[in-house]
Amino acid sequence: MDEETLQFYRSNAEAYAEREIAKHTRLSRFLTLLPPGAKVLELGCGAGAASAEMIARGFDVEPTDGSPEMAAEASRRLGRPVETLLFHDLSKVETFDGVWANACLLHVPRSELGQVLARIWRALKPGGYFYASFKAGEEDGRDTLNRYYNYPSLDWLRATYSSAGNWSSLSIETGEVKGFDNEWSPMLFVVARKSP
Repeated sequence: MDEETLQFYRSNAEAYAEREIAKHTRLSRFLTLLPPGAKVLELGCGAGAASAEMIARGFDVEPTDGSPEMAAEASRRLGRPVETLLFHDLSKVETFDGVWANACLLHVPRSELGQVLARIWRALKPGGYFYASFKAGEEDGRDTLNRYYNYPSLDWLRATYSSAGNWSSLSIETGEVKGFDNEWSPMLFVVARKSP
């Protein structure tokens, strides 16, 4: 994880927690792919909005965030401990029915993304589903808040996923999202299924 980006989230944890979070239609669609009560790992949970939604729907959620301050905000919201976990420290094997990683893996350096995706693939049970979103682009760089982004193209991202594990399906949709910096960004939304 880029140290300046991590420091940004550590310093802005409360501001993130106070943001209005709209209902997440992609989360709802993702959850319909999973069996009732499925075990779900959330990476980069932020202030815990998605985990709260999953818990309310009866899923067995393990929320995590790379920032101790953000994990503390999520812990307060959820009323349960939230683990501080950096992506490259994920060591679980065939543990989760689903992995939800909304707007967080986009900060992983390009040279490390394949290794992180391989760790996520390993953590999924056979047939498990994995969601992630990325700001689209052609080369990595920083935004106006000095946060690092890997800015992948669709083809580069598809190739990186393919090299990280054996997926029985891999769909990538495009769209736009307004970020914390109030800028609209083109996005890539990925849903992958680990081969059963």
